[in-house]
Order: sequence, then structure tokens, then C-alpha cells
Amino acid sequence: MTQKQHKWFALTPLAVFLVVYLVSSLVAGDFYKVPIAAAFLIASAYALAACAKGTVEERISIFSQGAGHKNVLLMIWIFILAGAFATTAKEIGAIDATVNITLQMLPGKLLFAGLFLASCFISMSVGTSVGTIVALTPVATGIAAETGISTAFMTAIVVGGSFFGDNLSFISDTTIAATRTQGCSMQDKFKANIRLAAPAAIAVAAFYIFKGLQVDFTPAAEATNYILLIPYLLVIVMAIAGINVVLVLAAGILANAAIGFAMGKITWITWLGHIGSGIAGMGDLIIVTMLAGGMLEVIRTAGGLDWLISKMTARINGKRGAEFSIAALVSLANFCTANNTIAIITTGGIAKDIANKYNLDSRKVASILDTFSCFVQGIIPYGAQMLMASGLAGISPISILGYLYYPIALGIIAALAIIFRFPRKMS
Repeated sequence: MTQKQHKWFALTPLAVFLVVYLVSSLVAGDFYKVPIAAAFLIASAYALAACAKGTVEERISIFSQGAGHKNVLLMIWIFILAGAFATTAKEIGAIDATVNITLQMLPGKLLFAGLFLASCFISMSVGTSVGTIVALTPVATGIAAETGISTAFMTAIVVGGSFFGDNLSFISDTTIAATRTQGCSMQDKFKANIRLAAPAAIAVAAFYIFKGLQVDFTPAAEATNYILLIPYLLVIVMAIAGINVVLVLAAGILANAAIGFAMGKITWITWLGHIGSGIAGMGDLIIVTMLAGGMLEVIRTAGGLDWLISKMTARINGKRGAEFSIAALVSLANFCTANNTIAIITTGGIAKDIANKYNLDSRKVASILDTFSCFVQGIIPYGAQMLMASGLAGISPISILGYLYYPIALGIIAALAIIFRFPRKMS
């Protein structure tokens, strides 16, 4: 096998994962029966056997470097703390209280749109889709249980709204990465992005309002202790203030403990037990995150990403072709890395070269990088956001995919913007 062929071959573990997971699920007739961790394990073993070079120890070392990368470990810490926070909040009654108040504040017919707009606002303020998902998914699943609405549908509303802010916020990692690689200001990139994100959000919100007309639900009037709202309000306020998500979740866990102890809802022993249960509930997510990180590091080391980038930039014809090549480049890099920030950093330099060669506006290129990476990140079942949401909701990430209206709408509008040269002054 030649070096060029070998680099192409390095991408095959992704195909193995998709075939194993999708085909097995279709054969079983149920996506819940096939653990995503099992599919990743088979694909990872294949990657080590077929794509990695060197001795067994060297191959395992490459895999371990990816599985133990600082970004992977940070995500695992967030999973652990999120599981502990969600479980302790549930046990002291914070989730039930938040659900009851949300249902009483939002008319049944505006329930979907209200939850979506709340997700958009919080993610815009927080600058992270993961933080928004951690804060609102338990509330969404609680509403689903109370109203009988599909849990996957309610969870997807939060996931979709969370990518609105991930794509637009000035403090989002993707915004910072896109603007720095293209040498434009965040404000200019925001102006380009809002013209794509706003129509998508308005269209999806309108759809949720229309769909909500079918909802006929009147919550029972219940006395709610507003003190139980403190953990969620604390998490949201701290996140909006720009405090690190690890510190935010740690503060939330401590707030749950203080309220639980004061109200006699939990004891020291039961609190520790609930923390352990929450961490254990995130076990599958932790395993999948590490397996995905290791497998993707093998692909990167074997030259899969380099081959992909060279192929995507080989045939470019005109400005539309240049912009679509940048969109495809960051999208495929995102499929391979399952991290939209890393995908932008990986392809940003090449996108800048293409922009210079074809005289593209740096503001629009930054917008393309951010928008398409968020679009892909929003629809892959093995991305951190989908894993987090499905873990907190207790459902399969595949079950959420069919309801992800906002990421899909954003992707469609972004593609149309390239075709019809919009915004005009940036095209």
C-alpha cells in the first residue's frame, strides 16, 4: 500500500463505526439495543489493528494519547460533575420545582417555543452549548414526563437552542477560533453570522409555536418552594458571568447539599450516595468519549485528516467553489474529530490560504467555519453535546437526531447563503 493510499485508508475506522452501529441497529429494529460504546470499541480495535503503525505498545500509546488528551479529560470532568449535579438536584426536588414553575409560567401552547428561546438566550450568554444542555436538559425531560410529550423531542429543543449561542456568542470557543484564524474582529463575524442564525432561529421558533397549538395541557396548581430554584439559578447566573463550567457545576452540587441538608431532604450518607449514582450514570459517556478520542488520534496520526484536507482543496473553481470547499473541509474535519473548535483550528489556516487566493471576505469565511462546524456538531450522535444530552435524559443519542430542527435549518440557510452570495457586501 502506498503512502497516499494509506492516508485514505486511515479514515476507514469512521466507516466501521457507522456500519457497525447503524446496520446493527437496523437489524435489531431498535437503536436502543446497540450500545454506542460497543460500536466505538470495535471501530477502535480496527483502527489500532489496521491504521496505526509501530509495535503494539506504540499503537496503544498513540491511542492513549488521544483518549487522555486534555480536552477529553476536561470533558470527562464536566460529565462527572454534571451527573452529580443532576442527580443531587433531582433528589432534593429542585428539578420538580423548576419544572412546575416553568409549566405554570409558560402557556401550554408556547411551551416548545419558550424552551427553545430560553436555550438560545442562555447559550448566547454562556457561550457554550454544553453548559446550556447541562442546565436545561433535566428541566426538559421533567416537562416531558409531566406532559407525556416525547423525551427525545423535548431534549432536542434544548440541544438545538444550545447551538444558537455556540455559533454566535462572543465568548464561544468557536467564535474565538474562527476569528483568530481568519484575522477578523468578533463583531464583524457576528454581523455575518446573525444574518444566518437569526432566520434559522425565527423559522424554528415559528414551527414550535405552530406545533404547540396542538398541546392541550394545563398544569395542576401546586405549591412550590422557590428555594429549590436556587441551584439552577446559581448555575445559570454563574455561567452567564463567564465562570468556568467546572466551578459552576461544583458550586451547584454544593448548593444542592446545603439546601438538602437544611430542609432535611438528604443526609451526608445519602448525599454521597446520590453523587456516586450520578457519576455512575455517566459511565457510558465517559467510555465513549475516551474511545472516540483515542480512535480519532489514530486517524490523525495516520494522516487521515491531512489526506482529507488535500483532497478537498484540490479542485476549486471560483468564489462559490472556494466557499463550499471551506464549508466541506471544516464539516468533514468535524465528523472526524467530533469537536467543532478543534475542527476550526485544524482547517483555519488552510481556509485562510484559500480566502487569500480567491479574494474571499474574512468575515464571511469566519462565519462559514463557525456555522458549518456547529451544524455538523449538532447532528453527530458521538459529539459531546449529544452524548451529554442523551446521558442526562436517559435516552439514545440517535433518538434525538430526528428532532434537531435548528442545526439542520442553520446548515440549509448557510448553504443557500453561499449559493446566492449572501450577505452581498461580504460576498
